[in-house]
This record gives sequence, C-alpha cells and structure tokens, in this order.
Amino acid sequence: MLRKGPRLSQRLPKDASSVNISHCFRSDGLSESILMEMILTADSFRFVSYPTRVHAGPDAIRKLSDEVDRIRATRVLVVCGQSIFTKTDLVDRVKLVLGTRVVKVFSGGQTGSPVTSVLEGVAAARDVDADCIVAVGGGSSVVTARGIAILLAENGTPNELCTQYPVGKPPVSPRLMEPKLPIFNVLTTATTAMTRSGTALIDSESGHRLELFDPKTRPAAVIWDDQALLTASPWLCLNATAGCFSGVASALQRTDLNPLAESDLLEALRLLMDNLPLVKSQPDNPSIRVRLCAAAFLYNRATDAGAGGSALGVVTALAHSLDTRFPECGHGDAYSILTAPGMRFNAEANAAGQASFARAMGIKHSGMDDVQASGIAADAIETFYKDLGMPVRLSEVGVSKQGIDIIAADAMTDFGLHRNVRKIQSVEDLTEILTTVQ
Repeated sequence: MLRKGPRLSQRLPKDASSVNISHCFRSDGLSESILMEMILTADSFRFVSYPTRVHAGPDAIRKLSDEVDRIRATRVLVVCGQSIFTKTDLVDRVKLVLGTRVVKVFSGGQTGSPVTSVLEGVAAARDVDADCIVAVGGGSSVVTARGIAILLAENGTPNELCTQYPVGKPPVSPRLMEPKLPIFNVLTTATTAMTRSGTALIDSESGHRLELFDPKTRPAAVIWDDQALLTASPWLCLNATAGCFSGVASALQRTDLNPLAESDLLEALRLLMDNLPLVKSQPDNPSIRVRLCAAAFLYNRATDAGAGGSALGVVTALAHSLDTRFPECGHGDAYSILTAPGMRFNAEANAAGQASFARAMGIKHSGMDDVQASGIAADAIETFYKDLGMPVRLSEVGVSKQGIDIIAADAMTDFGLHRNVRKIQSVEDLTEILTTVQ
C-alpha cells in the first residue's frame, strides 16, 4: 500500500530537496517513478469555488439593480416572512431599487420553511411567471426561496424529491436536474444558509424534515446591507450565527484539512470568537453583523473546499430535530445545548480531531494528551455559549423526558447522523446524549 501525507514526509531527511529521493526509499523496493508520484501527490486536494458575488456595507441593497440587470430579469418575485414585510422597510427598499421589475411579493415565508407555505410561494411564482427570486430575511426566507425554485421546476412532490432513507442502506438524494430560477439573497442575519444548496422543508403532517439538494439553487449574489442586518434583534442575530460556530468547531476537527479550507476556517473562528460576544453590547454596530456574515461565508466556502466531515454529525442531526419539533427553541439554541455533549459522546472515537480543534482555540498546551484536550475543548464550547447568554440545558427551552424520546426518534433519519464519526448503534445512544443535558 502506498504511503501518503505525513507518514511519507516524516521519512524524508530535513534536507530532502538536496538528496536523491529514490535512495531514501530504496529499501521499499519501489520504482523511482512511483516514489516521485507519491511525493508529488502527497498533499494533493481538490478545491471547488462557486461564482457568488457579495455586496456589503451601507446601502448595499442598491446593488440588486445591477445583479438583476446582469441576468436580464424583468419579473422578480420577492420572498420574505410577515415580520420583514410588516415591521421593516426592506421590501419597500427592494421595490425602490428594482421598480416595476418587482411583480409580486410573497410574504408567507415561515420559520422552518413548512411545505405548505413553500407551495403557496410556488403558486405565487407561477401566477406571475417569475424569472428571478429575491429572498429578503434570514435562514427561513433563504430556504423558502430555494424550496420555491425547486418545486416550481421539478416534477414531483416534496416527499418524492427529498433524500430517501431505505432501510439498511445509505441515504439517497434524488438528482434534481431541471433548470432553476436565479436567486439573490438580501440577508438580515449571518445565516449559513446564505450560499448553500441544501434545502430542508418541514412536512406539515408529520413534522419531519424533508431534505432536498440542488447546487443550482445557490445564489448568484448575496447582499450584506448594514441597515438590513440591524433589523434583527441581538437574540435573533446570535441564534442565526451560533450554529456556524459549532460548524466551524466540527470542521476544525478534521486532521487532513487542505490549506485553503483550513485558512478559511481559522479566520471564521477568529471572526466568530471576536464578534459574537459583542452582539448584545453593541446592538447598533453594523460592522459586527457584517463580520459575522463573513464568518458564515468563509465557513461555507471551507466546506466546499473539502472541510465537511463526520466530527459532529450527531449534533447536526439532534439539533435539526430539536429546533424543528420545538419551535420555541431557536436554531442557535439547539447547537448551544447539543455541541458539547455531542463532542463528549464522540471523544473516544475522535480524540485527535477534538485535540486539533483545541489547538485552534489556543487551549491545548504542551504536555497535554489528546484525550485531555478533547475534554477541555468540549468544556470551552459550553462555556463560550453560556457566556453569550445562550442555553446549555434542554430544560431551559422546555424539553421534557417525553420530548427527549421524540427528538431522538426523529433524528434517527437525519442525513447528518449517518456521517457521525462514531457509529450510532441505536436510538438509545441519542437518548443518552440528550439525557446528559436535560
């Protein structure tokens, strides 16, 4: 078997560039060409970047006109929720910028993007023959817009188009091949939904998440307008971004990150740690909100560059179930409660990865082994969230013992669970995690 990565480099002399490389490995009986291929590909990786433009700062919303003109759209559907529509001037600002190109405003977006509201949005888009969607708001508006684009174009019900979970087999995501309407996102929160291609809708009958995946629903541009971002309360700002912190913590637990992904993640971590604590103390500072948007953008770009993984799949699955089944629990609240116990559950299977995150946090000291570092890393995350004033116990968001059973059972069919670094043997594993933070 060919050796690669650190194992290969560790066998090279410090001045390997000035010696006959093949001589160093002659005892392996490998040919010189194979040896050179090993060396040249030891640090190889693949990077994918998606062509999304970002406009940030005061009155950045005016850039919508240029973006819509770029694709020659003339029939724009604006998608938002009732709070954005009735309590802010953002829709009026979009109309002022785009003029008669706005042919309809669909203000029926709801938290969690239930299928019923998304289908109403599909009907609205079809009624006006929309050729472009502008989503205004946070994660729910962005995901609702993606759902509208998918269900408007594809032939099938949400249950048919979503990821399927055949018993005893890996999950299967249907390929959604039809062209989709271009999407532009005007953000009010630093949501990681901003540039993603996954769309989770809530089945109105079962309450279960329906996961749809289509890279063609990534936005052509995102707008980080100062005043738009300040429309979100500090609580909403924190809840929208807290999940990003857990995502960065998970990604930094990979021990084989390529330099592009690692650089983005380390900068995202710095931006989050520096700015999340300022949200409440400086609620009127738009620069803080813009920097949090940058952190979420960098995290997404890192996952596109190969930083996705299995370090905290169990946290993602449980958090999805918690904030879906218990609407009073914010999206970020779910992650602030579940990230530390999820790390403790995975610690034995991923001590090296968690120690890697501890180093990134600056809390792993010389002489500390990986097991010790993993424990300290989990404690540090819990303390960080607690210092932000976010919940770290299920009881703080009204979850009872019966609720624990519901969350655990529901999470068993979440895509993230199947990627967790430690194999989930049964629903009892999930119940055990949840019970530790009851």
